[in-house]
Amino acid sequence: MIVTLVHIWVKEGFTEPFISATIENQANTLKEPGNLRFDLLHDAADLNKFVLYEAFISEQANADHKTTAHYLKWRDTVADWMEKPRSGIKHIVISPWDESQW
Repeated sequence: MIVTLVHIWVKEGFTEPFISATIENQANTLKEPGNLRFDLLHDAADLNKFVLYEAFISEQANADHKTTAHYLKWRDTVADWMEKPRSGIKHIVISPWDESQW
């Protein structure tokens, strides 16, 4: 299982379109057979900061996600709305390990 926290800073004025585009990507990602979870989080202290919490069953499932039409559409759509390049940090899940708890 692989979890990535993707930190994103959105330019002023692009928050709502970013949220809409990301929710569309999220809805399609949740349908992927290798996806366990995909959350969109909004920083309570900085309304231009977001975190994506992405959990996939394997590195391969995570790599496959990056080739999907919905991911590529999202990536290209939001690219110019970012204040700086997004930062993805991979994490190792310690608990819960059982996929049924996701």
